[in-house]
Order: sequence, then C-alpha cells, then structure tokens
Amino acid sequence: MAMIGGAQPKVLLSQAEDGTLHLDQMFEQIYGKQEDHKYKLVRERDDLTKTSVDVKWLEFGEDGRYKADFPQVAVGRSLLMSPFGPSFTWQTTPVTEIVEQREDYIKFKTENSNYELFIK
Repeated sequence: MAMIGGAQPKVLLSQAEDGTLHLDQMFEQIYGKQEDHKYKLVRERDDLTKTSVDVKWLEFGEDGRYKADFPQVAVGRSLLMSPFGPSFTWQTTPVTEIVEQREDYIKFKTENSNYELFIK
C-alpha cells in the first residue's frame, strides 16, 4: 500500500488506560459499532478487571497440551477470554472449585486466584 506524500497514517483503534479498546469514531460510523463486552472478570485479591465479548473454558491433557474447549465452566478447566488467538485478553489457571454459579454470574477458585465472572 502506497502512502500519499504528507498524509498521516490513520489510527483506527486506541487503548484506554483501563485496557479497553476503542474504535476511531469515523471508522465506527462507516463500519459499525464495536461489539459489546458481555463478560467481566474480577480477580479477588487485587480487583484486576478484564472484559471480553466471549469466553471459552479450556481443558488440557496430562501433558499440559490443549485438549478441548467448552462453553461451560467445570473443575479442571481454564477460562480463556476473547479474542481467541495469540493475543487473548486473559487466561486463568485451572478451576479447582466452583463456589457459586447462576445464569449471569460465576464465582470460582483456580490454582492460584479467586475470581468472579459477571455475564451481561
């Protein structure tokens, strides 16, 4: 792609201090709005908060390699927050206990943290 002399490259995406991504307003008007983040994860010990459009619960084999993914939580599965790929938002260690579970909320413990997952 050739650059036009004197033209500045357009930044289509910016990141706020809280880590959320925002589309440029003109780009958003032309191509549509950013997807709403449906999931909010909060780590108990420090209130670290992560949001994502979707989540998967990953299962690993005894060798530590990826085995399968599921739409629901279960002991032994790790939470992966979208986008799914090399630059995911967050991944937990495997779940050791499900403390509370409702349609819009899951409180769970992992090997090294306690979390609350809020679902819109």
